[in-house]
Amino acid sequence: MATNFLVHEKIWFDKFKYDDAERKFYEQMNGPVAGASCQHVSPMRQMEPPTKKMATPAEDDEDNDIDLFGSDEEEDKEAARLREERLKQYAEKKAKKPSLVAKSSILLDVKPWDDETDMAKLEACVRSVQLDGLLWGGSKLVPVGYGIRKLQIQCVVEDDKVGTDLLEEEITKFEEHVQSVDIAAFNKI
Repeated sequence: MATNFLVHEKIWFDKFKYDDAERKFYEQMNGPVAGASCQHVSPMRQMEPPTKKMATPAEDDEDNDIDLFGSDEEEDKEAARLREERLKQYAEKKAKKPSLVAKSSILLDVKPWDDETDMAKLEACVRSVQLDGLLWGGSKLVPVGYGIRKLQIQCVVEDDKVGTDLLEEEITKFEEHVQSVDIAAFNKI
């Protein structure tokens, strides 16, 4: 019964042979492994540590003569002139390119004092605000309650020229028509 058990069992009694063959294959492909700690030692037999080849002083001198990163001393005048010329061309090209202006789309809610406020006059007052970098868009009247309507007006501003505080301040100067100004929506373009 015990012998039948071993027939079906897959035990590697000679696994070290396969490990050695695999190690030799990779050593042929890549060279020997440096250091004995990386090598597998089979429990069935011991391996001798690999011999390390020591570099001679003449070989060390050859390695020190190679300058992998180059030095500033060896840079010739032609390469410096070429680099300066390319930098100048790049600067000129960049100067010609128009710069991107940051813009925002703002939806303002302008609230009147009461239901008797002339909304056409209110809108004319708001549109009379003219600032560099400000462009007025569409508007509509939105009911608030009790017959009162607010003016919703769209504008596009350049962020570096017109701030929201400045815009609100200019609109609220029309005290007889405007009660308050709120920002309903603010989107970067």
